[in-house]
Amino acid sequence: MKRKTFDLRPWARVTQSTQTALAVPGYVIVDFTAQTVIRPLEVSRSGSTLRHLILDDGYRWIRCHPTGAGEGVMGAALTVQINAAGQPVQFYVDIHGGEGVYEDGLPWHDDLYLDVVGDPDETARWTVAATEIIDADELEEAVEAGLVTPDLAARTWDHARQIEAELRAGTYAPVGVLRRYVEDPYT
Repeated sequence: MKRKTFDLRPWARVTQSTQTALAVPGYVIVDFTAQTVIRPLEVSRSGSTLRHLILDDGYRWIRCHPTGAGEGVMGAALTVQINAAGQPVQFYVDIHGGEGVYEDGLPWHDDLYLDVVGDPDETARWTVAATEIIDADELEEAVEAGLVTPDLAARTWDHARQIEAELRAGTYAPVGVLRRYVEDPYT
C-alpha cells in the first residue's frame, strides 16, 4: 500500500490556490480552491465517450476524511469536486487500509487502489445518479506484486461495493457532511 497525504497545494497545474483544514466531529475537512488553473482536468471513464471537467478556475476539491479508524483499519474518504458555480461535478471515494491525521492537520491514508466515482444527478446535484468502481487494474497489479494479499483485495472489493450501494441509495454519510459544510460552513 502507498501512503498518501491529501495536500493539493503543490499541484503543478494550479498556480494560485487556497487550502484549509478543519476538524469536525469524526472527520477532517480539507477545502482546496483553485483560483488559477493552467491546465484544466477532464476525465473519462470506461465505457463512456463523455469527458467530465473536474478542475478549472474557481473549482473546489473538498475532502471529508474520517478520523476514527486509525492505522490498519479499512475505510474510505470522500472528495467532492465542485465547479465555479458551486455545484458538485463528481464524487470520488478513496478506499483505504488505514488513515490518520498529521500534526499539521492534513489527513493521510494507506491507499488500497480501488476508488468509487459518482456522478451527480443533473437536477439534484447532491444526489448521486451513477457510480463506477475504478482502478481495478491497479489493485490487481498490487496483488501480483505482493503489496496486497488476495484476502485484503477481496475485502477491498466488498467495501467498494458497499460504498457504491450507499452512494446510489443516498445513505453515504460523508456526502451529507460535505453538503452541510458547503451550504453552511462551520465557523
